[in-house]
Amino acid sequence: MDHVSNAKADAAVAESAETGRPSRTEAEAAVRTLLRWAGDDPTREGLIDTPNRVARAWEDFFSGYEIDPIDVLARTFEEVDGYDEIVLMRDIRVESHCEHHIVPIIGKAHVAYLPNERVVGISKLARVVEVYAKRLQVQETMTAQVANAIEKVLEPRGVAVYVEAQHQCMTTRGVHMPGVDTVTTSMRGAFRTDPVMRSEFFQLIGK
Repeated sequence: MDHVSNAKADAAVAESAETGRPSRTEAEAAVRTLLRWAGDDPTREGLIDTPNRVARAWEDFFSGYEIDPIDVLARTFEEVDGYDEIVLMRDIRVESHCEHHIVPIIGKAHVAYLPNERVVGISKLARVVEVYAKRLQVQETMTAQVANAIEKVLEPRGVAVYVEAQHQCMTTRGVHMPGVDTVTTSMRGAFRTDPVMRSEFFQLIGK
């Protein structure tokens, strides 16, 4: 191992000791244990690099833990010339993992809000969905978390979040029911109290 690799390894050990989070080495060892538990040999050619690949994949799958969604929404704009109608982003890709079985949840989200003097860059709505999705999740919780973050930062007159997704824990195990969508919604402010505004939101997303 060269000096750079040694330094990285030492830094990882130090971080693990400070935060209580397992090191990369420990994570890869855990993958090897699971491979043996599944009945395979982690030393065979096809599996030698699997622990490293799994660790890197998890870094991507669960990168949302490293990002504060409130910071994502922090930069807002007030020069909107009085615009106060619905701001909507449709068909935001959702890639998450069920916290009960750690298998994929795949679907899409529609997110809308009614500005109250301030708006946020439209891509930030998709980014907030991504941040919460890239954590171990329950769909109901994720839907509420997205609405909570937007409501907290923008203080809009209303927030609407609609998520529809397929859960692989139901498709590839258990009842084995493919093609079944789970739908969750979170309505705040005018989207909850005003039937006309609520209806307009559902019309805009084609529901």
